[in-house]
Amino acid sequence: MNTLAKLGAYTLGLVAVFGAAAGLGSVVGPVDAAAADTASHDTAPHGETPAESPMDTGAQASAAGTHLPGGLQVSENGYTFDAAGSLPAGAATLVSFQILGPDGQPVTAYDTAHDEDLHLIAVRRDLTGYQHVHPELAPDGTWSIPLDLTAGEWRLFADFDPAGPAEPLVLGTDVAVAGDYTPQPLPEPAPTAEVDGYTVTLDGELAPGQESQLTLSVSRDGQPVTDLQPYLAAYGHLVALRDGDIAYLHVHPAGEPGDGTTAPGPDITFYATAPSAGEYRLFLDFQHGDVVRTAEFTVRAGDTVAPATGTGGHVDDGHGHG
Repeated sequence: MNTLAKLGAYTLGLVAVFGAAAGLGSVVGPVDAAAADTASHDTAPHGETPAESPMDTGAQASAAGTHLPGGLQVSENGYTFDAAGSLPAGAATLVSFQILGPDGQPVTAYDTAHDEDLHLIAVRRDLTGYQHVHPELAPDGTWSIPLDLTAGEWRLFADFDPAGPAEPLVLGTDVAVAGDYTPQPLPEPAPTAEVDGYTVTLDGELAPGQESQLTLSVSRDGQPVTDLQPYLAAYGHLVALRDGDIAYLHVHPAGEPGDGTTAPGPDITFYATAPSAGEYRLFLDFQHGDVVRTAEFTVRAGDTVAPATGTGGHVDDGHGHG
């Protein structure tokens, strides 16, 4: 994929599309990490690694003429997200993984997308604990970073672009974190979210099967924030996760800093298309005062957001979050 083509994937009017996929259930009670150690390789037949599977989910989807949304597969287009299937709970649990290429060897060269070679998203399967970080790459192709992990079933997403002509990919894998786990209910839809003294207001609705415009406005102490700082080559990043199967979507604003048309707040506009009615969790990352903050929303595709208050999310000091 040449440079112009890659830049085109993120330019004005980017439309993000969710595809249909089967839902996965939640876990209630203690999680046995050892028993779940193979959960991250569920696209391969028993006894095989994903690279050895004769036909992974992506191949099946292609054969059926359909396109799966990002993050539902551990292997796609010959690339595999190779990570441990279980990890201990902890506020700074070291997570290490490799991206294996079509030759079965760890990938060591990547093309930069939005100032980073790889974006790692971690979220518990009840859509709590969201973290968007950027691990360090070792010469042997191993990525590493500490994550704040609580007991439960987690989903990790690797969003990356292998160097060369390969297309950008989002791969996902499950990780079991041992301990007592009670899934939290999804917050009700709401048009506002509070985080660290900031209020973010969501204007717009997801219309199934149609392109939808979502505008998020940032204010503080009742005043609009008009000096948002560029972060990862944008004034805001929106990740959307579908409740149930945790399908992943990383969308970007309509425009970018320095394009002559995009203001540094208070409004950040995105475009997205949902295939059917359902609930989605939205995570908006924005930077102000050299700190990255995350505002979180629940949205029902095909439904108007309710007049309630959303929730704030992770607050970051500007390092290792995006």
